[in-house]
Amino acid sequence: MRSEEIRKRLKDIDEFLLNQYKDNKAEKKRDWRTYEQQLMNRAKGAIRNLEPLLQRVIILLLKELFGESNRRMASMLALFSLLSGVEISYKTVERLYSNPDVEMAIYNLHVLILKTKGVKNIHACGDGTGYSLTIKKHYASETQLRKDKAKEYSGTKAFVYSFKLMDIESKMYVAFGMSLKSEKEAFDKAMEMLKHIDVKIDSVRLDKYYSFPSYVDRFGKAKVYVIPRKNATLRGSWKWKDTMDEFVNDTIPYLGQYFLRNNSESGFSADKRGFGWTVGQKRDDRIDTALTCTGVWHNLLYLYPT
Repeated sequence: MRSEEIRKRLKDIDEFLLNQYKDNKAEKKRDWRTYEQQLMNRAKGAIRNLEPLLQRVIILLLKELFGESNRRMASMLALFSLLSGVEISYKTVERLYSNPDVEMAIYNLHVLILKTKGVKNIHACGDGTGYSLTIKKHYASETQLRKDKAKEYSGTKAFVYSFKLMDIESKMYVAFGMSLKSEKEAFDKAMEMLKHIDVKIDSVRLDKYYSFPSYVDRFGKAKVYVIPRKNATLRGSWKWKDTMDEFVNDTIPYLGQYFLRNNSESGFSADKRGFGWTVGQKRDDRIDTALTCTGVWHNLLYLYPT
């Protein structure tokens, strides 16, 4: 096989295969009449599983769920009988985002959720997205304007980048990372987190941004599905060569696996609808904690789906 064959196959896909695959793909229609009811039932089940946890973790998770400011959340706490008798100010809520004990508890909760669900050997997908740090700029609109450049630092602190690896079967996030500089740095942090979680990846699907031999090699023996860039060559490891060989010679099944990556996009879409597309924290560590809470809530909602 030669590098020219990769480019030829990419041309074939542009002209025919991608459109054919999308046209033939069966779309699962959402039952909008029961969607809100199902979401509330899942939220109630998730909240019931929070009861044994520390109060401070509950405060933080509830704040992210309600999308309230620190001041507003502090004033609302009097409404929760669970927390009666606890004196809270907005500064108390704010400091929870950088409290190391809270950070550890949230991380342990994440690991516990994965174990409870039985997430062990997985077929994964991974993708990055951005959250706005100001209401003046929307990440989706910026992505349309800047395309792949939106994945890198724009020169202003307008967005935070988040990368998450998802188990396709359970729809749960297994590892995630954030960065104010680039999606690549967020990816690196997610990969570092993966080292400390007892989850083995058997296969993974990544978008074209990660279509380089170095990224493919980072997943060890796991099978990696990527769409090569137009200037792709066979230079690289044997794993990269084998991946490109399968892409060229077994294209349709390969695309079928690759497009399971859409689960990541669906997950991000659901998260932003449920928890918002902005992050209200300012300090780096507190932004990280806020996005971690979003990831934990996502998993809690899939722990006992209805």
